[in-house]
Parts: sequence; structure tokens; C-alpha cells
Amino acid sequence: MGFEKKDLDVVLIPVGLLIIYLHQPHSTVMGFENFNKLFWVRAIMQSEKREIGTCLGVISSNISAATFLASVSLTLCSLIGAWISNTNNNFFESELIYGDTRSTTLSVKYISLLICFLLAFTCFIQSARHFVHANYLISMPSLSVPPKSVEVAVIRGGDFWSVGLRALYFAMNLLLWFFGPIPMFAGSIFMVLFLHYLDSNTMPLIEHEFEFDGGQVVRKVEQRVSDIAMAIHMPSHQN
Repeated sequence: MGFEKKDLDVVLIPVGLLIIYLHQPHSTVMGFENFNKLFWVRAIMQSEKREIGTCLGVISSNISAATFLASVSLTLCSLIGAWISNTNNNFFESELIYGDTRSTTLSVKYISLLICFLLAFTCFIQSARHFVHANYLISMPSLSVPPKSVEVAVIRGGDFWSVGLRALYFAMNLLLWFFGPIPMFAGSIFMVLFLHYLDSNTMPLIEHEFEFDGGQVVRKVEQRVSDIAMAIHMPSHQN
């Protein structure tokens, strides 16, 4: 019993997915972006005169981008559904595809690709939801809103955004699977190299960022002490 071409799907597809899975997530900019977003929220919430217009503009741009990509993902899901219903297209079952061309394997390919697009749609919708919630919290007139609530909303919105993008990247590799396991395996290696170039972070985290809180408190305390000293000094001067 020799090694047949349909067995390539059994070998190359898991190896290709494993290469993507083992790609170091700690080397990406996700943690770096979350760190900067955390500092951004704290800086906004602690400022004396919060720039509400600028903050809401930044969050609104994220909401618009997440909504647009959610619409794109849903449109791609509809296209996959129309593609599945088109039974006259037997190109991916022909001998031109080097690999497993059975109808069962083809159904697995369709379902896997559809799941990726649905996952991306769900993540982008959740990202927009959390950014809208952060928008409400920042624009609230009361100053008693805890910064932690805004931090959680912004960080979760960014995390869902990143997962949605990863789902789209993953779907691109599954799309190559329709042309055989070899293009999918090569696409997995290229995707890892591309993400390493696109998302790798070599910049160290700025250590003094969280000193902003202490610096603000120290300046406020110094200003308060100066005011009290001036108030005490002026009556004694008058006497």
C-alpha cells in the first residue's frame, strides 16, 4: 500500500496548521498595543480637561473599521454559501488538483472556510460593541467612572479585533487548500513569515509610562501644598 496523493492532505494540512499555531504570539504587537491602550486610557481619565472630542474620534474610527470588516466577513459568508450551492462547478474535484478531491473532503473545506469567516464576523461585532461601550463611559458627564471599566472595554475591543484579523488570515490559508495541500502548506509558511514581519515587535515597553499617575499626583500635591502655604503666609504677613 503506497503513499497516494490524497494522503498529502492528511500530512501537510495538520503540519501547516501547526506551523501557524506554534508561531510565537508573544513576539507580536498585540501586547505592545494593549500596553499603549492601557496608558492612553489612564492618561485620558486622569487629565484635568479631558479631550472628549479627540477620544471619541479615536474610538469612532475603531468602531467604523470593525463594522466594515464585519460587513466584509458576512459578505464572504454569503459568497461561500452561494459557492456551495453551485453544484455545476466541479473544478476542485478534477484531476488538476493534486490531493484529496473527494466530495467529503471538499465539504470539510467549505465548512472550515465558512467557520473562519463566521468567527471573524463575530469577533468584529464584539469589537465594535466593546468600543461603543467605552465610548459611553468616556463621554459620561460624571467624573466618578472608574478608569478600570474603560480600560477593560478598550482592551477587549482590541483583542476581539486582533482575533478577527487572525481568523481572516487563517481563512486565506484554508482558501488555498481548495487548490491542494501543497499550496496550503506553502501558504502557511509564507503567512508565518509575513506575520513575523508585520506584527513582530522589537521595541521595548516604555518603563516610565505608569509613572504618569505618580507624577500627576505629586504635581497636584505640590500645588495643593503651595496653595496652603500661600494662604497661611498671607495672613501672617498682614499681621
